Amino acid sequence: MRKVVYTIIVAAVLWTIMFCPYTSDYVNFWWMMTFSALILSYLSTLFEPKWLKSLNLNVSNVLYGIVIAVALWGIFWIGDKAATFLFDFARPQVDMIYGMKDGESLWLLTFLMLFIIGPAEEIFWRGYVQRRLSEHYSPNVGFVITTIIYAAVHLGACNFMLFMAAAVAGFFWGLIYRFFPNKLFALIISHALWDVAVFIWFPI
Repeated sequence: MRKVVYTIIVAAVLWTIMFCPYTSDYVNFWWMMTFSALILSYLSTLFEPKWLKSLNLNVSNVLYGIVIAVALWGIFWIGDKAATFLFDFARPQVDMIYGMKDGESLWLLTFLMLFIIGPAEEIFWRGYVQRRLSEHYSPNVGFVITTIIYAAVHLGACNFMLFMAAAVAGFFWGLIYRFFPNKLFALIISHALWDVAVFIWFPI
């Protein structure tokens, strides 16, 4: 379990550096995110290569991934409307998140999210962290702890809407993995597609 703790600390440090408003002038968010994704994927494979064996590369999992991505986009669309109605700060904070793509190539961001960032997050958080915690404690405990940590590493952004988005998305993907651990490939597909859909193709 020490390896899991160490890698979570690494993830927390990397996420804080990339999201914190005090470091934003010193790092390019997208290259930092790509670097972090590659590091976490490497650590996941080094410490838990079994995630590779759990991938079921088939058409049904691709379809499941698309359905999951569409469902999560719909949840976020409803959540955005509700949050905007309830909280004055909601829309400005969401606009700050979307502002991170200003001046960047949308084609490049699409490529990075589809093939590196989205897949790497699922490999690390579900394929490694939640898997190991579930084996060490129980599937329910692993699910709860992973969801909390996944949301908590976004606290450095000082953005309540980003924190809530991470909490909702982490809960959604984690819950699916809790009951269908053989659907990791579907979750990878869904995370990659959802990232691009909500940020580039169909922004909320």
